[in-house]
Amino acid sequence: MNLDLALLLAQDGIANGAIYVLVALGIVLVFLVTRIIFVPFGDLVAYGALTLAAIQEGQRPGTIWLVPMLAVLAFAVEAASLLHKGAAHRLPRAALVWLVLPALPALAAWPLAGRELPDLLGIVLTVALILPIGPLLYRIAYRPIADAPVLVLLIVSVVLHFAISGVALVFFGPEGGRPRPLIRAMFEIGDMIVSAQTLLMLACSALAAFGLWLFFERSIAGKALRATAVNRVGARLVGIRPGVTGGTAFLLASALAALSGLLIGPVTTLSYDSGFVIGLKSFVGAIIGGLVSYPGAALGALFVGLLESFTAFYDSSFKEVAVFAILVPVLVLRSLVTAKPADDEEDEL
Repeated sequence: MNLDLALLLAQDGIANGAIYVLVALGIVLVFLVTRIIFVPFGDLVAYGALTLAAIQEGQRPGTIWLVPMLAVLAFAVEAASLLHKGAAHRLPRAALVWLVLPALPALAAWPLAGRELPDLLGIVLTVALILPIGPLLYRIAYRPIADAPVLVLLIVSVVLHFAISGVALVFFGPEGGRPRPLIRAMFEIGDMIVSAQTLLMLACSALAAFGLWLFFERSIAGKALRATAVNRVGARLVGIRPGVTGGTAFLLASALAALSGLLIGPVTTLSYDSGFVIGLKSFVGAIIGGLVSYPGAALGALFVGLLESFTAFYDSSFKEVAVFAILVPVLVLRSLVTAKPADDEEDEL
């Protein structure tokens, strides 16, 4: 392997890593606030790309039907909870929050989708349609079991992924979709040709990582969100409402998923089931970064992209094996570094 070839492989690895960075940030965001490993995050990314592709093709995207359906289910769950608590007087507010507001983007998109629209309007409609999905999924599947162990939440996430991907097959069909690039320019850097879309992905990944780190580490609101994951009972005692913080985390995750779909879609063709593999590889990057650090998750995801690229050069059949196998030494190393020796525990006792 010469230097030129290594640079080309590094360029491809960084481009793939930029995809994984955006998804890894969303996974870490949800985990830090709710202790939920949000496996379906990659599916929301695919929803964003497929929605924009459908709008640009003059079709009505499947999310126009999906969002109202989820809104009805979320309101039914909330209404049952309120009636069980004897708080029927709060039903009108619940209908506004869980039924009317989430359905508004779908109602607005119905007369607009299906015709030629400016790219900017298509992007706005896509973001508006994806935003309610995260909070609605949280209310339907996660909030009723918010105090469950992490393993139970993980099992629910896996089940939810299969449900979401199945719904995507119904609404979007088996064919993939690729929206038009946001920026079509190409740049020459030395002997390499880099698309402006890839550079935009890298820039947005860096800004998202820094922005999330700044918000959760330096702001009172961010620390309040993180306090829910550390101790839900203690958070309640100091006036933090875990249900609200969980919904807020999933709203932020939906926004990040919509942004990821807009940026990733023009680079690679996504189909109804593409999000799962992207989510798994991003999860590996998040674990390499510690699953608690946004800059760490970004660096870990870039490492996964580079590892995948260089492994594929030697043997493409082993690129997935290498990505998932790297978890073993990483987890062993972390267990050795963080585990407390048994002898020290006995001495303290």
